Amino acid sequence: MTDQQHAVDLTGVTGGVDTHKDTHTAAAVDGLGRVLDTRVFPATTAGYTALLAWLGGFGTVTAVGVEGTGSYGAGLARHLAAEGVRVVEVNQPDRHTRRRKGKTDTQDAINAAHAVVSGRADATPKAGTGPAAAITALRAVLNSAVKSRTAALNQLDALIVTAPAALRESLTRLTGKALITACARLRPCSDLTSPATGTKTALRRLARRIQHLTTEITDAKADLTALTQQVLPATTTLFGVGPGTASQLLATAGDNPDRIDTEARFAHLCGTAPINASSGRTDRHRLNRGGDRHANAALYRIVIVRLRHCPRTRAYLERRTAEGIPKRHIIRCLKRYVAREIHKALTTDLANLTNTP
Repeated sequence: MTDQQHAVDLTGVTGGVDTHKDTHTAAAVDGLGRVLDTRVFPATTAGYTALLAWLGGFGTVTAVGVEGTGSYGAGLARHLAAEGVRVVEVNQPDRHTRRRKGKTDTQDAINAAHAVVSGRADATPKAGTGPAAAITALRAVLNSAVKSRTAALNQLDALIVTAPAALRESLTRLTGKALITACARLRPCSDLTSPATGTKTALRRLARRIQHLTTEITDAKADLTALTQQVLPATTTLFGVGPGTASQLLATAGDNPDRIDTEARFAHLCGTAPINASSGRTDRHRLNRGGDRHANAALYRIVIVRLRHCPRTRAYLERRTAEGIPKRHIIRCLKRYVAREIHKALTTDLANLTNTP
């Protein structure tokens, strides 16, 4: 190699930011990874502007590594991207590094900058400026309502089991919607010292909570379905892909197509890309337990639907089973094939969204 090939551009500066709710700690390093300075900024729009101006004072900002781009660092990541700065998603340092160097906000910011300079961190964070962010918010509300409704139903069943005999016997014959309606119509007296009155009051409140949550779930599903079909027309027309699974896959991918520029990267993001585990003369791969497990579960549901209703998928299952391959391995292969198909449709939909005025 020549000396010119070894030359490093020292005029550029790389930033690293450790994010928190109220403040962000930033570090600036040069092209060799040498620390130039560190500073704390408020987690506000004015603070984001001041942070970028501070980094620019050391030279041209080449990139900024940000921890927590999906939580406390989301606002900063959006601000930097809007200013044309390359933002890199940085994971927390491993435990070995923290045991060796300790844990401070300043050290975390320096580690984030070093991760970008070394190339150890190169992931693109979600843009958070399009339909994927809206779908993520709607899914959070829907999942919360479903979880709360399930908890309320379990509490209702437990109360009925321990209720006074007369009340219990009048309700055990009912199930489903009829049970909820009957409990919501209970008329307890005003004497709350009575076990029967206390139980009736609790059952009525739980039943009305369940009714309210059921309405909320129905409305949330309707909104999510309409939005998903609007922004993902190609993806939702695939066999076995409903609005629920399609919305989860978009939430995982994000609004920016460069996060999934290859189908292999999308498969890795969903945890369906096998991990190389070769050594010496042994050439093998192991199961990938990383990635977004919610997206992995969505792919699994698509595969199960196709195994039941898609002739081509069933033929593949029969052929591979005849070769002596266990069903769980066949399902993993099918998830990888589905990820490839989903990637093609998803990138088409994202490209159309990007090109829409």
